[in-house]
Amino acid sequence: MKTVMRRAYAALLAAALIVCGMALYTYRFVTDGADWASFSGNQAVYSSGVLQLGTLTDRSGVVLAKSADGVYSYADDYLTRVSCLHVVGDYGGSIGTGALTAFADRLTGYSSLTGLADDGAEVALTIDSELNAVAYEALAGRSGAIMVMNYQTGEILCMVSTPAYDPNEGFDESDSAYDGVYINRCISASYVPGSVFKLVTLAAAIENIPDLYEREFYCSGSVQVGDNTVTCTGTHGSQTVEQALANSCNCAFAEISLELGGSVIGEYAEKLGFCSELDLNGITVKSGSFDVDDSGSSYTAWSGIGQYNDLVTPYAMLRYVAAIAGGGTAPEPTLLLGESGGTVKLLSAETAEAIGEMMSYAVTYSYGEATFPGLALCAKSGTAEVGDGTSHSWFTGYLTDSEHPYAFVVLIEHGGSGLRNAGAAANTVLQAAVAREY
Repeated sequence: MKTVMRRAYAALLAAALIVCGMALYTYRFVTDGADWASFSGNQAVYSSGVLQLGTLTDRSGVVLAKSADGVYSYADDYLTRVSCLHVVGDYGGSIGTGALTAFADRLTGYSSLTGLADDGAEVALTIDSELNAVAYEALAGRSGAIMVMNYQTGEILCMVSTPAYDPNEGFDESDSAYDGVYINRCISASYVPGSVFKLVTLAAAIENIPDLYEREFYCSGSVQVGDNTVTCTGTHGSQTVEQALANSCNCAFAEISLELGGSVIGEYAEKLGFCSELDLNGITVKSGSFDVDDSGSSYTAWSGIGQYNDLVTPYAMLRYVAAIAGGGTAPEPTLLLGESGGTVKLLSAETAEAIGEMMSYAVTYSYGEATFPGLALCAKSGTAEVGDGTSHSWFTGYLTDSEHPYAFVVLIEHGGSGLRNAGAAANTVLQAAVAREY
C-alpha cells in the first residue's frame, strides 16, 4: 500500500511539474514570442543576416525601408535615405540603434495567434522625412545632431545624425570624413555641453538659493578661484541672474556653482536624466556624466558652467527642455507613431516657469528676436570648449506657440559659436517645422 501511495505522489508531482512547465512556456510564448520570432537566427525572418519582412514608413506614409520576397530596399529619394539613415538603420545591422533592428519584432507582423505575417507589417515612425532632409542640409556637411520633438505628444519629428551615407551605395571606410558614421549622435554619443548646462545649474540655484532673484552678480571678465582663473566671454558688470543667463556669464555661474557645491549640481544632473541610461522605445540611450567636485576649486566652478568633465547627450538635453516647456512634466519621447511612452516629471511647475521666462528673455535681450523671425522662442546657446582649440556648438530650447509645441536641440561638433552656427541651423529647421502640418 505504501509503495502504491509513493508512486501516486510521484505521479502527481510529475504532473504538477508538467503543468507548471506548460504554464511557464505559455506565459513566455505570449510575452516573448515576438522576440523569438524576430531572433536573427530565425531563417523564416532573416536571410544572411538581413531582415526579410516588413515596411518602415515616416509619419506621412513615405516608405523609408521595405523587405519582401527576398528583396530589400530603402527610400527612393537620395536625400531621404541619407537624412533618415540613423533613425532607420540598415539591413546589415551596422547601425544597431536603428528602427530596422530595434523594431524587428514589429516589422515581422508576428501574432501569438496567427504567427508571422506573409509580408510582415507596416511600422510608422513619428519622423517627418522632409523635416529630416531640411535638418541634414542645415548641418551642411558638419558632424552633429539635430532633434525636434512635440513636447505635448512626445513624438520625435526630426532625428538626424551626421556624418551619414547612402545605404544604397555605402562609403569608403578609409575616408576619415566618415569616422563614427555608424553612431547615432542624437542618442549614442555624449559631448561637453558648455553653457547649455547652465540650465541645469539654474534649476538647482532657483530651488536652493533663497535670495537668488535679489542678487547682483558682478563680472569683470574673469574671477579668481583659488590659484586658477575662470574666464568669461565678456565684461558684463553688475547683472541679475536673468541677465547672467542671457549673457551666459561664466563669472556669475562660477559664483552660483561654488555656492551650490558639486554635490547639489550633480544631484540635479542625475535627477534630470543627464547621468543615466535612458530608454527610447526599448533603444538604450547613452548616459552622460557629471564628476562631482566639492573642493570649492575652479573645477567646481567650471562643472556648473558646463565644462570640467561634464558630458551630455543631445537626447537628454531635448528631454529636459521639453519638460521646461511642459511646466516641469513632459511625455517621454517616442519614435513610434500613435504610441505613448508615458510622462516624466523633472521639475516643479514654478521652477520650469522661471527657467522658461529666463530663456525667453535671453532670446529678446541677447540673441535678438530678428535672428529667429516669427518664432515664439525660448532658448539657450552653448559654445563648449573641448581642449583642442575648438568648441562644440549647441543651441536648445522650445517654441511657446500652442499650434507648434516643438522642443529642439542642435549640436555641431567643433562648430564654434553656439548662437551663430547651431542657432542658425535651429532657425532653419524650426522655420520648416512650423510651416508643416502635423
